Amino acid sequence: MPGHGDLDRQLEQLMECKPLSEAEVKILCDQARAILVEEWNVQPVKCPVTVCGDIHGQFYDLIELFRIGGNTPDTNYLFMGDYVDRGYYSVETVSLLVALKVRYRDRITILRGNHESRQITQV
Repeated sequence: MPGHGDLDRQLEQLMECKPLSEAEVKILCDQARAILVEEWNVQPVKCPVTVCGDIHGQFYDLIELFRIGGNTPDTNYLFMGDYVDRGYYSVETVSLLVALKVRYRDRITILRGNHESRQITQV
């Protein structure tokens, strides 16, 4: 598992809409999976919380949400799903959210929306 330095570098890269390597994404997905399998179906969320939904691959809208709502770890976020489809930056969007979940597991809650089928989200 990379230290926070590696993850922070990856987050900085992702915040600039620069993709990670395939190997980095695989490691990130493995780390996220280890976190998510330990979470309950009904997940407690720390308040106050900023609730976001239906990003649909609109990466720059997500960046604007962070600009308005505050950056992590200063703000708790609940993402209600529908991260992909329609927008041009689905991979970048979901990569950033997964990296944020790994880095700030208690501050970021991610749920599966109707656009994230089991087949698509299986890692």
